Amino acid sequence: MTSELFSPLSLRSGHVLNNRIAKAAMEENMAADGQLPGKELFGLYRRWAAGGTGLLITGNVMVHAEALTGPAGVVLDDAAPLEPFAEWAEAGRSGGGAIWMQINHPGRQIGSDMPGVVWGPSAVGVDLGRHSSRFGRPVAMTPEQIRATVNRYAVTARRAEQAGFDGVEVHAAHGYLLSQFLSPLVNKRTDQWGGLLENRARMLLDVVRAVRAAVSPSFAVAVKLNSADFQRGGFDADDARQVIEMLAPLGVDLVELSGGSYESPAMSGRPADARTQAREAYFLDLAKDLVTTSPLPLMLTGGITRRDTAERVLDSGVALVGMGTALAVTPDLPERWRQGREADARLRPVTWSDKALAAAAGMAQVRHQMRRIARGSRPTPRTHPAFALVSEQRKQRRALRRYRAWLSAAQGTA
Repeated sequence: MTSELFSPLSLRSGHVLNNRIAKAAMEENMAADGQLPGKELFGLYRRWAAGGTGLLITGNVMVHAEALTGPAGVVLDDAAPLEPFAEWAEAGRSGGGAIWMQINHPGRQIGSDMPGVVWGPSAVGVDLGRHSSRFGRPVAMTPEQIRATVNRYAVTARRAEQAGFDGVEVHAAHGYLLSQFLSPLVNKRTDQWGGLLENRARMLLDVVRAVRAAVSPSFAVAVKLNSADFQRGGFDADDARQVIEMLAPLGVDLVELSGGSYESPAMSGRPADARTQAREAYFLDLAKDLVTTSPLPLMLTGGITRRDTAERVLDSGVALVGMGTALAVTPDLPERWRQGREADARLRPVTWSDKALAAAAGMAQVRHQMRRIARGSRPTPRTHPAFALVSEQRKQRRALRRYRAWLSAAQGTA
C-alpha cells in the first residue's frame, strides 16, 4: 500500500503535486551578479529536484530592489532579465516535481549596513536587545508606498509565471513586511491598514488579489502565514484562523503554516512558547487546531526530519509536509523514505544561550550545507556553527560590496 506521503495532491487551480513532500523555503542568499539566480542556485535545485520532492519552494525572491533580506538576495522586478529565472525554473522541474517562487518584501527586517529603504507599517524597530542595532530603523510607509508595493508583488508573480515557475508563495510570516502589518505589536497605524485585524490584513489581501489577477487561473498561488508569533500580545492562532478564512475566497491554493520572527525565532526551533514541540514538527499542535476549521489545504513546516513525523502530520489533516533543514543535510530524503530509509546524519545542534546569535549561526550552518550541495559536494552536518557563522559573514561582506555597486548603478540608470 502506498503511503499517503506519496499520493498526489490536487489544488484549486488545477495544479497537481505528485506527492505530499515539499522543500520549504530557506533563504539561500546565493545570488550571482546583478542579484540574479546563477550557477550555484541552478546546481542546488537540480540536486533537490532529483531527491524526490513533489514541490520545491524557492527561498526569498525580493519584489523591491531597494529592500533585501540579505546582500546576496535574488530580485525579480520589472527590470530583471527573465533568462536566468527560466533556467532556475527548469532546474527545479528537472526531477518531475513542481517549483514555486516565494516572493517577499522584508519591511523593517533589513540589516543596518544595507543600502536602500527600511519600511514598516509603523516606525517600530526590531527588538533584539543588545543586537537591535543590527537592523535599520524603519519609517512608516505612506499609502502610496503601500500601493506601489502591492503592485510589485503582482509584477514579480506575473514574471515568475513567464519564466516557467508553477506558482508563487506570498511570504506573510517570520516578521517580514506582510507579517508586520498583521502584528498588533508592530502595526500601530490608525488608518485603513491598522487597528482591527481586518485592517491589519488589508495589505496581504490586496497583494493576493493583485497576484491572482496578474497570473493565469492554472498558476498556483499560496500564502505563508504564522500560526502564531510567539510574542505576548502578538498575532496568534485565532488571528491565523480568521486570516485563512479571509484568504479562502481569493483563489488561494494553499496556506503554509510556520511561526515566529527574528524577535522570537520559533521557526528555527527556539520558540518562546511551550506549545511548540522542541524536536519535531514545532507547530503541529497549532496546526491541528487550525486544520479543523480551515477552508484551504494547509502545509506544515518546522523541524520535520523523520518519515513517521511526516506521516503523523498528514494524519492530523494537514495536506502537505514542508521540510527545510532536513533537505539541506539530506537532499534525497524523500527518495530515501520511499525506499524505507532515513537520513544518515543531522545538523550539529547550536546550544548557545544568546538566542539571536544562535539563530544566525543555525542559518549559517544551513547555508554552508546548501553551498556544498550546489557545488556537487557532500553535506558536512558536523560543521561547527562558529565556523559556519564566520564563513557566512565573510561571504556576506563581499556580497554587500557587490550589491551596493549594483544598486547604485541601477539607481543611476533609473
